[in-house]
Amino acid sequence: MLKKGSVMPMPDIRDKMPKRSFLPRSIISKLPFSTSKIDQLKEIFHASDNSSMERIILDALDECERSPSPGETKRCVGSAEDMIDFATSVLGRNVAVRTTDNVNGSKKNIMIGSIKGINGGRVTRSVSCHQSLYPYLLYYCHSVPKVRVYEADLLDPNSKATINHGVAICHLDTSSWSPTHGSFLALGSGPGRIEVCHWIFENDMTWTIAEA
Repeated sequence: MLKKGSVMPMPDIRDKMPKRSFLPRSIISKLPFSTSKIDQLKEIFHASDNSSMERIILDALDECERSPSPGETKRCVGSAEDMIDFATSVLGRNVAVRTTDNVNGSKKNIMIGSIKGINGGRVTRSVSCHQSLYPYLLYYCHSVPKVRVYEADLLDPNSKATINHGVAICHLDTSSWSPTHGSFLALGSGPGRIEVCHWIFENDMTWTIAEA
């Protein structure tokens, strides 16, 4: 589908999370971040028993503490420094970070303009970071093997004017994904049977080795 001239529906790529900020690493390093410290966390964030805030904190901690899937390297980060450190620990010091420019075209049909494959469109490694709901800005960053990353101009199908610059990632190996993953439900397939490609949504990002 990602071919020049293709017209396709763009999902709703708008960031639905409440606006929050990273905390400085000097503060993050002093805050507990573990289900074993839930009582302390509830006190810090004024979360009463059985409140929605308690549920939000526990859900995020569960996701951050679960073991990685095969081939995955993961880390939850609450500061910009921690995110950069994780990306460079996986990819080396020479990195570039990308995200889709804006939310134009969201929930509408878009036309694909010029396309560029990152690292020559070859199978590469990347670190993708997705927001988690938490009292401060928290990202779930993970490195998944066997991906291709693309960027493309997105056009208005009628006027052909450029309205956005999209970043897309294709997962070539889905064999370790859950059969109930939303991608399989949407596409009517299952683990290892298809590749799954998606746009990088607003305020999410993907890191790759920088190009020469």
